[in-house]
Amino acid sequence: MNASANNTPLCYSLRSPPFTYLPNIASAYYSSIFGTLGLISNLIAFIVLIKSFQRTQSRSRSFFLIFLGGLVVTDFMGLLVTGSIVISFHVTHFNWRKLDPNCHFCNFMGMSMVFYGLCPLLLGAAMAVERFTGINRPFARSTSMPKSRTVSMVLMVWLIAGSIAMLPIAGIGSYHMQIPGSWCFLNISSEGNDMAFSLLFSLVGLISIAVSFLLNTVSVVTLIKVCCGQNRHQRRRDHEVEMMVQLILIMVIASICWCPLLIYILISVVTVDPVNDEIVLFYIRMATCNQIFDPWIYIMFQVSRIRSLLHKLCCPEVKSRSNTYCYGYASPPGTKSWIRGYTSCFADQFFRESTPVSTGLGAPS
Repeated sequence: MNASANNTPLCYSLRSPPFTYLPNIASAYYSSIFGTLGLISNLIAFIVLIKSFQRTQSRSRSFFLIFLGGLVVTDFMGLLVTGSIVISFHVTHFNWRKLDPNCHFCNFMGMSMVFYGLCPLLLGAAMAVERFTGINRPFARSTSMPKSRTVSMVLMVWLIAGSIAMLPIAGIGSYHMQIPGSWCFLNISSEGNDMAFSLLFSLVGLISIAVSFLLNTVSVVTLIKVCCGQNRHQRRRDHEVEMMVQLILIMVIASICWCPLLIYILISVVTVDPVNDEIVLFYIRMATCNQIFDPWIYIMFQVSRIRSLLHKLCCPEVKSRSNTYCYGYASPPGTKSWIRGYTSCFADQFFRESTPVSTGLGAPS
């Protein structure tokens, strides 16, 4: 349904442009600076991930990097598509009614906002499931599982998010022009199909965050028990610690950026409270920051000091009377040794290898 009863296109039935330009909430500088920063950050992160993927020899890490690559591509395209429209509006102040009389362009932007909003949250949940399986059920996942299966999981997430974003085109929900007239988004309403779509969007996002929190918590507890328990010498855990720290940071940033908007939508629909356009705009800008902050997690983890700290936590200092040695070059008892790629400690054994094992964490410093 593209028009209301008075022949006004549906997307303009609640807020019809042109709007009075409000420089205090509509700024080309804000959109341009944050959009450019986000695009450059995601591009750098994508290059970093490609180099890490080419160097890694760990199967579990390669799966994790594929998920990260999907997340970076999603964030980059989200900023590129939505940012281009917003910046174009702020620069030209075009009239949506004249440019898009049939709401096709507005619907496209609304779908983009929903799709690129849900994808990072669903990918975060998928990554939490993958890490939970890898840490808590290591033998449940076949060692010969092809990387194409991980790619299929990323594509499945995109398909699910895309299907949800297409629902308003099928009549379940609707996309409407939003203040200050630079963007379109779902109609937050407590009536009819708009209520169903608003609830679906908010609940899918909140459930994804809740699943990530639950599974990541269990994985961290399991990892701590393994690293600090009696069986801490049996398996290498340096990569898993690093991946879990990255995943926790991704979850925390997503929660901070997205929960205010998702909770506000849920409360507004359930309590039938009137929607404040400026609050929605502020929460949308918070959510956009998620696409800017995410890539810096991957970039900063290439800093040798951070990696060194994590590896030292995995291979702590041992006492002089202990016969525990860190897996790497010769290191006398009672000393703390860390060699890049060697963080597993073994009791009553002494290993020497002529060539370090590649961890895929970057070039030697």
